[in-house]
Amino acid sequence: MRDPELSTEQSDPRYSQIDRLPTAQIAELMNQADAAVPAAVAAVLPAVSAAIEAIAARMGSGGRLLYVGAGTSGRLAVLDASECPPTFGTDPSLVQGIIAGGPEALTRSVEGAEDDAEAGAASIAALEVGPLDSVVGVSASGRAPFVLGALAEAGRRGSLTAALSCNADTPLSAAAEHGIEVVVGPEVVTGSTRLKAGTAQKLVLNMISTISMIRLGRTYGNKMIEMSAMNSKLAGRAVRMVGDITGADEESAAKALEAADGQAKVAVLMIQHSLDADGARALLAERGGLTEALEG
Repeated sequence: MRDPELSTEQSDPRYSQIDRLPTAQIAELMNQADAAVPAAVAAVLPAVSAAIEAIAARMGSGGRLLYVGAGTSGRLAVLDASECPPTFGTDPSLVQGIIAGGPEALTRSVEGAEDDAEAGAASIAALEVGPLDSVVGVSASGRAPFVLGALAEAGRRGSLTAALSCNADTPLSAAAEHGIEVVVGPEVVTGSTRLKAGTAQKLVLNMISTISMIRLGRTYGNKMIEMSAMNSKLAGRAVRMVGDITGADEESAAKALEAADGQAKVAVLMIQHSLDADGARALLAERGGLTEALEG
């Protein structure tokens, strides 16, 4: 049942006749609606930034980042978490996504899963969440019981808690230390929060994971220096990246990468400081990161 108090559940009269419109006009209306999302995100950037700084600080001390969501929000959370290992070379346990209903809910609706607050709490307990961890609840309505249960349990365990929703003054924000409310208003298809609300959540989740990794030194400038070269496209990107940083030709960069077992930052130091792979790794360990190793 729709809750008329939630802006994401209201019906916008501009779209009441979309089933009678030509395809091109519907596409134009959807595009116009989507164009308003970045402005809504921009309005809450101070809250987003504060949450990221707190999350990165705990991660820098050895903590994990855990997203918890249901339905579309849960799927977006799992997607963002799953992209961190190939992009930033992280262990899969460092950034995790939890979705109400478990893995099955990634591809099909699991009836009643988002209404189970106890299951949300249990998902946090099962991961032995603690004071160094950060838990971000993601819910377009800001009311999903599964997510609320998870945040409550995380708070009891001393974790940092943040909430990402698309309505104002939500219970989820009230339950978290850092509330982020990206109010995008009614959807083109009434109540279909996979549209504007989903886009807004994707944008903010991108910021949380990406900026946290930047703060943790997992980029060099804007380069994915920690990425895993898991396929030919990424291997080619790694060669170009090593070449861009060092000025080496493609052949030299490729040879250094091979000797470095695909670790781009090791290959960079091998070239820049005329080291073997072991020497480059030792220098990284001593200096704490690529920037420090190159500039020291």
